[in-house]
Amino acid sequence: MSYLFDSNIVIYYFSGLTADESLHQMLAESFSISVISKIEFLGWGEFANNLTLHNQARAFIGHARVLDLSEEITEQTIRLRQQFKTKTPDAIIAATVLVNDLTVVSHNTSDFSRLGLETLTVNMKP
Repeated sequence: MSYLFDSNIVIYYFSGLTADESLHQMLAESFSISVISKIEFLGWGEFANNLTLHNQARAFIGHARVLDLSEEITEQTIRLRQQFKTKTPDAIIAATVLVNDLTVVSHNTSDFSRLGLETLTVNMKP
């Protein structure tokens, strides 16, 4: 099974908030994200005033396979936004999952399961 990681999982994992050993194994080498997740992660406010942390984040995300917006993903995103009134970032992630036949890993699985996607949730630290 192949996975695409939602922005929240990338942020939570990088911040040390996840408690799921299987997630560590999935992210240890290479992992897939949507281009919107790269934008959301590297645009995260915590990095704005901390160059060291920002550089660590860039190194971490450098291991990711970033799936760009193709015409097919763009058209699927439009359909999802029209049909489900989904926010653009979630629609891009969902369309990327659908076009590439992936399972989305997210803390907000309901955002994606309502779109008919296969989802996997992650345990968080208490």
